[in-house]
Amino acid sequence: MNPDLDLSLERIIRAPRATVWSAWADPSRLEKWWLPAPMRCRVDQLELRPGGAFVTRMSDDATEFVPHLDACFLAVDELQRIVFTNAVDSTWRPANPAPVTMTATITLHEHPDGTDYRMLVRHGDPESRARHDKLGFADGWGTVAGQLAALAESMAPR
Repeated sequence: MNPDLDLSLERIIRAPRATVWSAWADPSRLEKWWLPAPMRCRVDQLELRPGGAFVTRMSDDATEFVPHLDACFLAVDELQRIVFTNAVDSTWRPANPAPVTMTATITLHEHPDGTDYRMLVRHGDPESRARHDKLGFADGWGTVAGQLAALAESMAPR
């Protein structure tokens, strides 16, 4: 991690890696946690494979959905790692997304209490990193990680 360019968060999720993975891999589950509540998410494309599309829309009222993310998966290692970027859109065209261009690496590791879930978000320059931080990276990504944890923990075998 380069502290001048990257932002990161981590969380222990009290659920097995396979359960956390399924919350990422199933569009109906991803929609439940991907955006901070009370925002609503609609998954238009989720092709969890290298080169696959990752397209979501968002809504304040669950009726009118607007574009949220148009991205491409770069690497997918089942149960271990997901890497996606919005620097390339879902059709592999170069993109310049607002408010910030990023590449995110999500890793899942075994932990005695469940899953060690880590998010590393890379930026191309210090200004982009600072903008993302100022826009509320820690609150936004932290909130959705909490929502993911709540969903995965509710799905986990007791």
